[in-house]
Amino acid sequence: MKGKVILITGATNGIGLEAARALGRSGARLVIVGRSADKTNATADLIRRDTGADVTPLIADLSQQADIRALAADFKTRFDRLDVLINNAGAYFNSKQMTADGFEMTFALNHLSYFLLTHLLLDVIKDSAPARIINVSSNAHKFGGIDFDNLQAEKRFGGMIAYGQSKLENILFTYELARRLEGTGVTVNALHPGVVRTGFGKNNGALMTVAMNIFQGITGISAEQGADTIVYLASSPEVADVSGKYFYKRRAIKSSAVSYDTDAAARLWAISEALTGINQTVKV
Repeated sequence: MKGKVILITGATNGIGLEAARALGRSGARLVIVGRSADKTNATADLIRRDTGADVTPLIADLSQQADIRALAADFKTRFDRLDVLINNAGAYFNSKQMTADGFEMTFALNHLSYFLLTHLLLDVIKDSAPARIINVSSNAHKFGGIDFDNLQAEKRFGGMIAYGQSKLENILFTYELARRLEGTGVTVNALHPGVVRTGFGKNNGALMTVAMNIFQGITGISAEQGADTIVYLASSPEVADVSGKYFYKRRAIKSSAVSYDTDAAARLWAISEALTGINQTVKV
């Protein structure tokens, strides 16, 4: 991985941070993305001290499309290649929230940010081929299907339903993008990191924090263990030509039946294009 450029979103804590550490030790040039400038800069310093890696911190609130566009533009002024894009940033929200753009927060952060950032960087990724795109999903995608009449909780909101649907959207996006990029030298895969002992879900008040602490304490693995499959997909020669798969513990496994629905994937793609304006500027 020496000299390869890797961009990781959500890299200031949890599995994103541990993936960055591991890939930094392998000699990669890291670009880490976080929402807080102070925290992202401090994390970059930490990774440099731990690994000796070349680390560039970039700041963006990935729930806001203006920030995503600024992030992509900033990246392109600094780098002329992107060997690995790791879409990892995401969150669980127990109550319905809206973004500054007027989108439901779970849908915007967990799905639209993956879709928009990937499209904005796709020209650089293609020019860097062989290259890899990795989308962090979750086994929570199996909690339900995709309801196009309630895509942004227009009718009803349930935190876990919205989260599970967003993780299904990650896989539908992965499979559709892999189909569209076939023959370009760019691979696209998704993964389930496992139940990880991190700060995940603890942004929803004291009761949720206690519940997550108990759940993660009983069933959870360390952030380093949770990052292992991300690192594997980003760096292993074993998966250099593997695309359009869903991984868990370094193995390609079956995702839910609905995740293979090509009509649903195409419909989600068209909706995502319209909501991000990508259909007017970028084609895949």
